[in-house]
Amino acid sequence: MDEHEVDVAVVGGGQSGLAAGYYLRRAKADFVILDGREEPGGAWNDYWDSLRLFSPAGHSMLPGWWMPEEPGREYPSARHVVRYLTEYERRYELPVRRPVRVERVERDGPRLRVVADTGTWLARRVISATGTWDAPHVPDLPGRDLFEGHQMHTADYRDPDALAGQRVVVVGGGNSAAQILAELSETARTTWTTLRPPRFLPDHLDGRALFAVATRALREGGGVGELGDIVAVPPVREARARGALDARPMFDRLTRTGVAWDDGTSLDCDTVLWCTGFRPALDHLAPLDVADEHGRIPLDGNRAAAEPRLSLIGYGDWTGAASATLIGAGRTAKAAVAQALEGLDR
Repeated sequence: MDEHEVDVAVVGGGQSGLAAGYYLRRAKADFVILDGREEPGGAWNDYWDSLRLFSPAGHSMLPGWWMPEEPGREYPSARHVVRYLTEYERRYELPVRRPVRVERVERDGPRLRVVADTGTWLARRVISATGTWDAPHVPDLPGRDLFEGHQMHTADYRDPDALAGQRVVVVGGGNSAAQILAELSETARTTWTTLRPPRFLPDHLDGRALFAVATRALREGGGVGELGDIVAVPPVREARARGALDARPMFDRLTRTGVAWDDGTSLDCDTVLWCTGFRPALDHLAPLDVADEHGRIPLDGNRAAAEPRLSLIGYGDWTGAASATLIGAGRTAKAAVAQALEGLDR
């Protein structure tokens, strides 16, 4: 396989990787972005069809170029974000190579070796921006292997048609569960189960408020939980008004035919839909052995504490306030790129 040398290799060509590319381009760095997907747009290509952003287009942009409004929509769709990211990549002439599936990152003397299915890159710095979509999380509840119905995750859901007429238990108390329930409850018999009662933001607040609180939390030690967990976008408000978002406590186990609680109650269902979040997709970094006993990589800023040639962006608040959002990706990428380039004589 071909071998290349670069100053910086960015692993992941979604929103965080592109934001890093913008600042690397401005710094005139010698860099490449390695993306495992066939097309631009990152994980936005895989989101369910009705997904809407939590903020208007004017508050959902990467650095340098405001997202254009989507005609007829205050809150842009996932398809619109894909178009935006595709044009962003072209506009700034970012050196994205795809499909390039990075298998591992390992030490090679003064450089890090990025080994992919199409070749190898020797980089003085690596910025990992693979996100979380490829690592869906499902809690290990008793009976998961006994249930004879269908189990799926947010990552598998595209539209309600495949579940029409079914009895569906939706698990999870966040935005994904609420948005999916809003449409699924119109064609299926749905039951919502959550660890704690769902908490909706006041109807007049959206993702702009969440970003402001997340930024303040990083600075002052607060948290976004003081506002709520779920953005009440119009479809969610409508579903809540008709009682489709009344949640039951989380069940304790699965049975052959459904779910059950320790108080003796049970519920038969056809499908369990796990809207239970994601974990950072970091398997490619395993050879570096930089994670702690909990699987988290301790950071100094955005650099791995145990390997300062490695930076991480876009995995959630632990890599920067709201770093997994469009608006937060740019701020995190700016700081991470500046830190990564420190001491790099180019």
